[in-house]
Amino acid sequence: MSQPLGLAHFWDQADAVSHTVAIVLLLMSVASWYIIIGKAITQLRARSSIVNAMKSFWNAGSRAQALETIRAEDRTCVFALVATDAVLAAQAWEEKSTGGIGAGVDASEFIGRTLQQSTVLAQARVERGLTFLASVGSTAPFVGLFGTVWGIYHALVGLSGATQVVLDKVAGPVGEALIMTAAGLFVAIPAVLAYNAFTRANRLVLAQLDGFGHSLHAYLVAGVRLGGSARITTVASLRTASVS
Repeated sequence: MSQPLGLAHFWDQADAVSHTVAIVLLLMSVASWYIIIGKAITQLRARSSIVNAMKSFWNAGSRAQALETIRAEDRTCVFALVATDAVLAAQAWEEKSTGGIGAGVDASEFIGRTLQQSTVLAQARVERGLTFLASVGSTAPFVGLFGTVWGIYHALVGLSGATQVVLDKVAGPVGEALIMTAAGLFVAIPAVLAYNAFTRANRLVLAQLDGFGHSLHAYLVAGVRLGGSARITTVASLRTASVS
């Protein structure tokens, strides 16, 4: 009687190398989907919270109230991080500018450097996980290809010394090779698509963060304060530019 061919049959016929390749692909898939789902939830929350957080920040009556508001409403935490560092830098400069070594430090340069460093850290936080997705998308097909080559090798070994081709000897290894190819593509394609989607979404967030940093610098150094309505217009224009 012919034995039915299925995933369990292929798994039983495979050796340790094929098992290792399959486990590696499974771990890569689980880790990439964990990152994809987590970042998708973060992106959905960030769409509304960023606009509301910046609006509440600029409409606050004091620095302390502004920081408290943006920390509560900013679900990405990156805008709150930049705002906190900038305000603390401004307070430190105000305390040291009256005398001592801090008297010769320019406020614009000091706060600007603080904002630059904080923005870099915030950017790294926004882009967290994208490197792994890019690595999975670029390496998973080759991991699956290695399993394919190994399965074909098993098929050739099964045919060695045989006077005629027997389907039972080649069906398992060839089926294993095809499954490895499909598994590599199954792992790589979602990772590549997610990487492209998150990169595009992060570009908008980083553009908003850059604009927020410039506005915050102008407010802390020169006292120029951007109103809530103007801020909403800027965000809308950034969205339009990103879509185009």
